[in-house]
Amino acid sequence: MFNFEGGCYAKCINLNPEKEPYIYNAIKAGTLVENVVLDEDTRHPNYFDSKITENTRAGYPIDYIPNAAQPGKGGIPTVIIFLTADSFGVLPPISRLSKEAAMYHFVTGFTSKVAGTEQGITEPIPTFSTLFGEPFMPLAPDIYAGMLGERIEKYNTKVYLVNTGWTGSPYGIGSRMDLKYTRAMITAALNGQLDNVPYRHDMRFNVDIPQVCPGVPNQILNPRATWDNKKSYDIMAKKVAAMFYENFKTKYPDMPEEIIQAGPRV
Repeated sequence: MFNFEGGCYAKCINLNPEKEPYIYNAIKAGTLVENVVLDEDTRHPNYFDSKITENTRAGYPIDYIPNAAQPGKGGIPTVIIFLTADSFGVLPPISRLSKEAAMYHFVTGFTSKVAGTEQGITEPIPTFSTLFGEPFMPLAPDIYAGMLGERIEKYNTKVYLVNTGWTGSPYGIGSRMDLKYTRAMITAALNGQLDNVPYRHDMRFNVDIPQVCPGVPNQILNPRATWDNKKSYDIMAKKVAAMFYENFKTKYPDMPEEIIQAGPRV
């Protein structure tokens, strides 16, 4: 029912009021929780108990979030956000994409399957899902890529790739990107605060990384800077870039050259 006709459906495993105050405070009368373990005596929820599943959820009306935009729909987007979860810890937390790079990453659909969203997944597994939803796209990928590119150009829409995955090192060593930083980066992108900041072009992944973002430490923006061992980062980044290259070459051999050239470089 789309979460009470346009509401929110949030994971609440390990939920605490400091890191995710909006979600924590939205769980009140009128909220439905799924798979959350309750204390037998107090009936208080234990968000840190995953014995049923890590896929614990809370569904609540949109107006339970104090700063929610109302109504939750608009016209032609001026900004598009692609979300990925890089378990290798090498993609920047936010990067600006050219039209061709946006088409490349839309077609590629790189992310990670994580524990709690699919049965049998106990640790992140990298995956390439064409168009971020391969089973639901009946036409050839280049048709959808062309449709996206036409609209980006027609409406001068800006596109960003946001990585909500790991930073500092890969899964098991590094840490998951802090939600408050992701929220600050997306807010800045939507508000136009990243339009006039300095950018650095990442030669390996072929994207532009903002060097300043309100509410985010500068070091966080550059993934190599978050790794203690810079050589290890370079090795891992080369590995991930090669994964992109091989996937694209294998699955989309007839894609236009300008889109191929917009992807990561081996």
